[in-house]
Amino acid sequence: MKAGLSVLKSLDKWISLGWLNLMDRAFVRFLLDQDAEASDPVLWAGALVSHQLGRGEVYLDLEKLCQQPGLTLAIPGDDDNLSESDEALAEFSELNAYGLEQWQAALNNSGLVGSGQGNTPLVLEGNRLYLRRYWQYQQILDKAIQQRLQPVRADLPEALQAQLQSLFASKSPENPDWQKIACLLALRARFAIITGGPGTGKTTTLTKLLALLLKLANDESNNTRKLVILLAAPTGKAAARVSESISKALEKLAVPDDLKQYIPKKASTLHRLLGSRHDSRHYVHHRNNPLVADIVIVDEASMIDLEMMASLLDALPESAQLILLGDKDQLASVEAGSVMGDLCHGAENEAYNEQTRDWIRPYIDEALNEPATVGSEINQQTVMLRYSHRFGEHSGIGQLAKAVNQGDAEQAQAILKDTARYQDLSRILLTHPADNHLKQLVLANAGVGDNGKPNARQGYGYYLDVIQRKRPTESTHYNHWAKQVLDAFDTFQVLCALRRGAWGVEGLNQRMEQWLFPKQKPALWYEGRPVMITRNDYNLGLMNGDVGITLKDSTGKLRVAFPSEDSRDDVKIIWISPMRLPDVESAYAITVHKSQGSEFNHLALILPETRSPVLTRELIYTAITRAKENFTLLESHADVLGQAILATCK
Repeated sequence: MKAGLSVLKSLDKWISLGWLNLMDRAFVRFLLDQDAEASDPVLWAGALVSHQLGRGEVYLDLEKLCQQPGLTLAIPGDDDNLSESDEALAEFSELNAYGLEQWQAALNNSGLVGSGQGNTPLVLEGNRLYLRRYWQYQQILDKAIQQRLQPVRADLPEALQAQLQSLFASKSPENPDWQKIACLLALRARFAIITGGPGTGKTTTLTKLLALLLKLANDESNNTRKLVILLAAPTGKAAARVSESISKALEKLAVPDDLKQYIPKKASTLHRLLGSRHDSRHYVHHRNNPLVADIVIVDEASMIDLEMMASLLDALPESAQLILLGDKDQLASVEAGSVMGDLCHGAENEAYNEQTRDWIRPYIDEALNEPATVGSEINQQTVMLRYSHRFGEHSGIGQLAKAVNQGDAEQAQAILKDTARYQDLSRILLTHPADNHLKQLVLANAGVGDNGKPNARQGYGYYLDVIQRKRPTESTHYNHWAKQVLDAFDTFQVLCALRRGAWGVEGLNQRMEQWLFPKQKPALWYEGRPVMITRNDYNLGLMNGDVGITLKDSTGKLRVAFPSEDSRDDVKIIWISPMRLPDVESAYAITVHKSQGSEFNHLALILPETRSPVLTRELIYTAITRAKENFTLLESHADVLGQAILATCK
């Protein structure tokens, strides 16, 4: 058989089984167009590196492929009917027989593979095989961070030390004070990472750090120039959250107003910051047209994929400082590359070298312990905040998140059972996807308390009640009404691990729509329908993941109300005709991935009835930490949660 045709034939079989997809085959076809004599191992390697990219992995690890092929590739899947795939399984076993030396030899002898420079479609670096574009992204990231890791000052000026002690005058519940240490390390170099779970004070630390940086710049420049500080987040919702958090933190910040006024209170999306180009993966700002900035801060950095991070770093002026905030234990980006997780590897070990400890020691009360092993250069500029100011010892959400994050399935199960102690947790066993318990949960309307705030354990009945009860009589009040509806919708959210199937987003959205609108004739648009944008629309200023609610405007026409950064009204709402929104889906149920950057008063997580490769510790942890006040777990088999907690994508 002609070279390459046997591989293409095998790929067709694998695609029919769902093991690979058409993009993987198209890439192999491209490799054959470049080299018609390419060997089978090289073509298979091309298919597998493309497959890994679709799974969010930037490269194919050849060593892991040889040691644990099924785990590395997630092939075959847990739900495959293996009796129908004997031939493909035989090919998979044959592929597994390749040793590391065989893979290396085949790739090194191919004109399609390079070691770095050049324009080969594949790049082999040690045991890692990359698509060239992603290898280039990795080089941009590594170089930009490396040049910012070097210390820029030997010590802190006395005036700044006084400001530091003033900002951290209150005794910290942590010993040592990790928030203070985070500020110290960020003052030392032009790169810093502040990581930690929900409520650990990342935003509070950031506002104090910015006050210190402004004070430092003010003293060093003799008040001749103010710092240009840019604040961004991956999504519109995450940007709105960090804007709100910083505004609240500034109210409590004990610094002069002339410093406060220069601390940014509004975040933009990364796409808007860089200047997205329509129908292009390129941006207005890049190395030849960099951002005008002294400091760039990015919140929810765990959501950033490698391509976006490389684009951001490529657009930074060489003198600019970069500060990343986020929870390293959350799910990585939907796109390829777990950048935050990789950068924060080992952050929990406090593995600071002697130079770092010497820098910190004069400014803190408690000396840092000497680590068992010294961490990486990036570890020296990374601080992990541990103490949660939101979730105390009596918080079931906090304790459950901690147990899941530690991979302690037994403890997690015990916490969920102790509902007498942890009243912010509940667990419901469902017999089928249309179980009446789920229906009651979705339709619940707990109303508001004496303080005017929504009561706990709301369902979607609450936001529907707000639509009818708060409907204005004057057209000038419609933005305020829309804001109330959007806020009411955010009090409850159903999350799913899967998209398809009876327990997935698609099936549950249809079912909940029927429960909430039983008299509604089948139609695409109706008042009350929540929708999520599924593709960036730069013309409308709407990004993938933005959520709006369909409402009747002052003229009685259906419009979709979205929170907006650009609205000129005091209440930031824009109204979009449904006809201008082709790329949307109903948002009664959304995936855990899509929930990142959001928080909800009451969060309900629905697990499928069988184990799935996407069910990991990181997914469960991310879902739990989206809940502010109440978390409900819905499952049809009690052992699925434990299996998920023991599985990790790291």
